[in-house]
Amino acid sequence: MAFDFNHLIELIPDINTAFFQTIYMIGISLLIAIVIGLPIGILLYVTDKELFWENRTVQNVLGFIVNMVRSIPFIILLVALIPLTKALVGTTIGPTAASVSLSVAAIPFFARIVETALREIDKGVIEAAIAAGATPWMIIKDVLLLEAKSGIISGITLTLISLIGFSAMAGTVGGGGIGDLAIRFGYYRYDNTIMIATVVILIVLVQVIQLLGDFISKAVDKR
Repeated sequence: MAFDFNHLIELIPDINTAFFQTIYMIGISLLIAIVIGLPIGILLYVTDKELFWENRTVQNVLGFIVNMVRSIPFIILLVALIPLTKALVGTTIGPTAASVSLSVAAIPFFARIVETALREIDKGVIEAAIAAGATPWMIIKDVLLLEAKSGIISGITLTLISLIGFSAMAGTVGGGGIGDLAIRFGYYRYDNTIMIATVVILIVLVQVIQLLGDFISKAVDKR
């Protein structure tokens, strides 16, 4: 079947629903990734060698957990977390259920990005803050986060784009969204119109997010 514009018009309600399901999924997952992943990323950095909360045990254990979750392919993580998803939201299908696996995948991913952004800060700035009598909380709030905000925003952008790809994958197991639409209408029914439309939507969405993220990152970068 070739691309059929009239057929596409008929599918607009389904496309609209799938699009907002995708936004819903990635919105929840990104929020959870920031709320949990940001402190983990900071902790991974400040407990490292020669830093003010140096603790190799915490650093190694936390790093192992983060690396372990990141090493699991997302499709396997989806299946492995079915019992947890069922316990938390009462179902294993739909965008809310998919948000559980998306969040678990996004947390360690974003945490490592935050850690990397913090490592780019000149340690001399931290040493100067310590010499001035700043408390650890003040250093985190007024030095680390302030100096790394451009990198963290870039990390949020990257995490968001990765979540779009993961959310499309979640559609293969009934997670809803653009991926689910592409599988049910495009793949199973050999409908090229919906396949092309969903690919274009995802490309445009990623481009818009990347451009917006780059703009904000550059705007806050005072270096």
